[in-house]
Amino acid sequence: MVIVTTIRRDVLTLPCAPVGPDNPLPALRPLDEAHCIEDRDKADLPHDMARQIGYAPLNSLLPARIRDGYGRTRRPAGIDALVLENDRLRATVLPGLGGRIASLVHKSTGRELLYRNPVFQPADFALNGAWFSGGIEWNIGATGHTALSCSPLHAARVPAPDGGVMLRLWEWERLRDLPFQVDLWLPEGSDFLHVGVRVRNPHERPVPTYWWSNIAVPEERRVLAPAEEAWHFGYDRRLTRVPVPVHEGTDRTYPLNSTYAADYFYEVPADRRRWIAALDEDGTGLVQTSTDVLRGRKLFVWGSGPGGRRWQQWLTEPGTGGYCEIQAGLARTQLEHVRLEAESEVAWLESYGPLDAPPPAGEWGTAVRRTEERLETVLPRADVEAAYAAWQPYADAEPAEILATGSGWGALEVLRAGWKLPGTPFPETTLGAPQEPWRELLRTGTFPEPRRVNPPGETLVAPHWRDLLETAPATPLAEYHLGVAQWHAGDRAQAVRSWERALGLAPSLWPLLRCLAVADQESGHHERAADRYAEAFDDLCHERRDHGEQWSAATAALGREAIEALLRAGRAAGARSVWDRLHPEIRERGRFRLLEAELLLAEGHRDRARAVFEGGFEVADLREGDERIGRVWERAVGGPLPQRHDFRMRPPSR
Repeated sequence: MVIVTTIRRDVLTLPCAPVGPDNPLPALRPLDEAHCIEDRDKADLPHDMARQIGYAPLNSLLPARIRDGYGRTRRPAGIDALVLENDRLRATVLPGLGGRIASLVHKSTGRELLYRNPVFQPADFALNGAWFSGGIEWNIGATGHTALSCSPLHAARVPAPDGGVMLRLWEWERLRDLPFQVDLWLPEGSDFLHVGVRVRNPHERPVPTYWWSNIAVPEERRVLAPAEEAWHFGYDRRLTRVPVPVHEGTDRTYPLNSTYAADYFYEVPADRRRWIAALDEDGTGLVQTSTDVLRGRKLFVWGSGPGGRRWQQWLTEPGTGGYCEIQAGLARTQLEHVRLEAESEVAWLESYGPLDAPPPAGEWGTAVRRTEERLETVLPRADVEAAYAAWQPYADAEPAEILATGSGWGALEVLRAGWKLPGTPFPETTLGAPQEPWRELLRTGTFPEPRRVNPPGETLVAPHWRDLLETAPATPLAEYHLGVAQWHAGDRAQAVRSWERALGLAPSLWPLLRCLAVADQESGHHERAADRYAEAFDDLCHERRDHGEQWSAATAALGREAIEALLRAGRAAGARSVWDRLHPEIRERGRFRLLEAELLLAEGHRDRARAVFEGGFEVADLREGDERIGRVWERAVGGPLPQRHDFRMRPPSR
């Protein structure tokens, strides 16, 4: 019996921590990104790599919002899924969570080819915060995990080149203002899932772009790729060329052989096939290969040290096996961005599937050769090129049936510019409340003032929106948004003037005062920043209408920043005044328990700060590479850092 390729709806029921509300404060500070290198390393890099590392690194999260509203309490919940299936493979896709492939099962053997996380637990790894581990994710935008990690994508059923169906995912990436699509094609009788990817630049100017497909696999594997050298990046922010497989006396192609978290970006020769595989001791596992445009290949390891083990536990639940990541990207390293010319596109095809190869142990060159020979047998390089050629005419195919809906930001951009983007429709029906004031600005030239006082909505910062704000009537909310857009453009003095102009007329002062406080901090005026934060929090407490989600998120975000600013200025009494007016529920969060310990230390109560640690807490939004818990522990308690608080991703001496 012939089983045709199908797409069906499903629901995954998992223990889930809710993503929660976004942080309503605009992300005015420089990007908190651990993936950057010291200048001393740049002189020794190949010229093209050095150029792309220096090309338009992302300095701001705007217009995206920080997503830090999640916690650590998990309850069973349903996650909408789309299942693409033929008689060989079953791929489970989560359109509401960045289009993540949560599972890829080889049906004849029953093998799960990926690391499948048994829980949904957000953690602070995406560019804008909330991210979760497991499966295959599509990272677009800039160095790091995409800001769309926990956001919905559009999804639809579209015709496939073989007469069957494909699952299309698409969205508008806001950090770089680029539309993209991911087409999942599973031909009848195929052991390989083909993935056609296209990123388009509709603008009349070049745009930096970035892509890495990130595949989580069990860490009890050997990772193989056709390379003799790699670029090693650790959390000491050094990028160095190292031999493969043995570095510093240890074979690093076995993930557990490293102690600390690290990236290995493989230097694949220009004439070699692009592939990477993770195989167990018997030679079975997953292989990923692609057309040559997707140049880079990478292994990420958590390592066997206490920090890496703690992160693994943090992202899942006790008793779950660990994982590593194998990845494929447009550049050799994730520190680089690629120039996408005006009104152009970049596209490629990837293939994912099972591999049964000779056992991978032993001499590196032999293991790589045998694995590549086996790959060529089950999926010849020419077949991948042929699949890409077959897919290209279908990349513009219009959706036959909409299966999920993403955001309305793409529809707003298409409405503004009148772009035609065949295959990836952004209809006006997807516009919602976040886009409505911007549509009004586009239609009338005026930014509408709200009918009731609420935290301000999101700010659009691209040049065309900034131009519209500059010519709009100078109402308080228009001046607020204009200041944010000017700040993003680097015109900080003008941004401050816009915010100050709005203060005299605005019914709501705290958003403007907070922006001015950040401007003071960035210019080194910490006393004035503390004054403005204190005034902003006073105004918020007077204005907030209830304990609902919007106001609670605003109170938590502004309260945290205000306490930190007041402590930095040496004003513990002012910080205590803010603390006392936080909702009790906010004070119980792990982030605020840590902040309480710092406040108590500033007040001279080391014994009470120690008691905070003894009472136990978990900082749900602890940032990748953040060592703040260890620093506060040393001041409050001293001695060895307990395992529950040890998230260190580098040797302590560095």
